[in-house]
Amino acid sequence: ETMGGTMRLGARVTKFTHSHANGDMPTLQILYGKKNEVSERHRHRYEVNPDKVDEIHNAGLLFVGRDETGTRMEVAELPRSEHPFYVGCQYHPEFQSRPLAPSPPFHGLVLASCGMLDDYLESKVD
Repeated sequence: ETMGGTMRLGARVTKFTHSHANGDMPTLQILYGKKNEVSERHRHRYEVNPDKVDEIHNAGLLFVGRDETGTRMEVAELPRSEHPFYVGCQYHPEFQSRPLAPSPPFHGLVLASCGMLDDYLESKVD
């Protein structure tokens, strides 16, 4: 009877709400052109347990993007000093990705796998 009642479907706004402890802008935010918010498509009924958010965040996995209400965690990442590209998102970036215009999360993954992410991000921060 509740099947589908909690499904998040369609475009939703994700706001970048946190920087890394050293003040660095989140990797994914830079990849999205330093926008404060993005709209991406969703198709899921998953979310992070709100009672565990602070514990997880304080342990180092930073929830840098949240929904428009600030209650749902949408983007998590580790600092690049700990991992070259440890980024997770609740939305489906493949829905807007195209062969010659890859979605920022996929673009970042390819850049990191080629060892080119840091140089690319530095060129975007200046």
